[in-house]
Amino acid sequence: MVIQRRNIGNKKSNVSVDETNSLNSKDIYFSESKFSDDGTLTFFWRAHTLTVLFVLVCALVYVAVFEPVRDDTLYNTKRGIVACVLSFILLGVTVTPDTLFKRPHPVVWRFTFCCSIVYELGLIFILFQTKSDAINILRHIDPKLGVPLEEKSYGGNCRIYDHEVPDDPFHNIWDKMDLFVPTHFLGWYLKTLVLRDWWLCTLMSIMFEVLEYTLEHQLPNFSECWWDHWILDALVCNGLGIYLGLQTLHYFSMKTYHWRGLWTIPTYKGKLKRLMGQFGPYTWIDFDWRSTSSLGRWLGTLGISLVFLLAELNTFYLKFVMGVPPEHYLNLVRLFLYLLWGAVSMREVYQYFDDPCVRDLPWGREVPLKCKEVLYRAYFVPIVTSAAEAWTMNVRNKKVEAMDNEVCEEHASCHEEKLY
Repeated sequence: MVIQRRNIGNKKSNVSVDETNSLNSKDIYFSESKFSDDGTLTFFWRAHTLTVLFVLVCALVYVAVFEPVRDDTLYNTKRGIVACVLSFILLGVTVTPDTLFKRPHPVVWRFTFCCSIVYELGLIFILFQTKSDAINILRHIDPKLGVPLEEKSYGGNCRIYDHEVPDDPFHNIWDKMDLFVPTHFLGWYLKTLVLRDWWLCTLMSIMFEVLEYTLEHQLPNFSECWWDHWILDALVCNGLGIYLGLQTLHYFSMKTYHWRGLWTIPTYKGKLKRLMGQFGPYTWIDFDWRSTSSLGRWLGTLGISLVFLLAELNTFYLKFVMGVPPEHYLNLVRLFLYLLWGAVSMREVYQYFDDPCVRDLPWGREVPLKCKEVLYRAYFVPIVTSAAEAWTMNVRNKKVEAMDNEVCEEHASCHEEKLY
């Protein structure tokens, strides 16, 4: 089967199939959301549940019988937690349902889904801790974390051309060129690939600059010159990233997706091209969110924008509250997983909004309706909880400091009364 292009937003589809087959809308949906095994990669596409279970049992038996016991409580606790997490992810990868993404392999997206559940559980645990306890937990991962970091302000001298420094009159522009310039560009390029909508990306780009104005009293990094906000960030970095993202979307939209078995391709060039295509999309759908078409779609679009903006803010509040540098590997891994979770969730949410058949089907999977809701929320809750926990710990920390100040004032007043 060859699926050239499909646009659910306009309710149009261009599907070429064998002359003897005809597919209705539900058949098309199932063909996209289930495996297509042409017989050449049978072993590659199977779940191998028994094999995975056998390997896991062998590893546990080895630890229980042959590995020497180490009398170190902290070491054993860390290993036990890691073993529990790995066992959950390993079993989840083999038994959880597939998402709508197929490439490079459905196991990749089942793995990211299991990681999102582990991440969510970890955030829920941290949510019930104090700020100092949460920082101590992070120090088990890296002892350098939790140290107050220097905050750089970009809003001091806002002259584009500084005549008082004739040797380098554009020094204010060069001072703004740091790590956040390429990350702005790359971040909005990837977010455009996830959202697939110019209006939505541009709106969130402008809204984030408004949030920087609003929160610059807490985060000195947000104190920027007007041209840094609207020209360097919004227009150049964000705008260029969104534009290149749209060009990439156009390429994927016009591309013909014709998948053949690797061993049926005669030339080595064709085999190499097929291998490279394995890491691209299986088929393509252009998003048309149509936010004003109904109240539900309007509220859904607002919710998507809120989630993305909270995820953006959380990187800076992790630095402000928890002392996690933006360039730390923990932060980079978190953002990379956010990208994968966001890509899957946006695809499934758009399918839920735009395909009337999906509301009558468990998203192409034989699961109950309640389980479908749990899977739907599991992609969003890690992002929302991640942003909320930083704010919550910051508020709790301020409350504790205020209570400590009140206690100190009471002790001081009692001490003065005794003196008199």
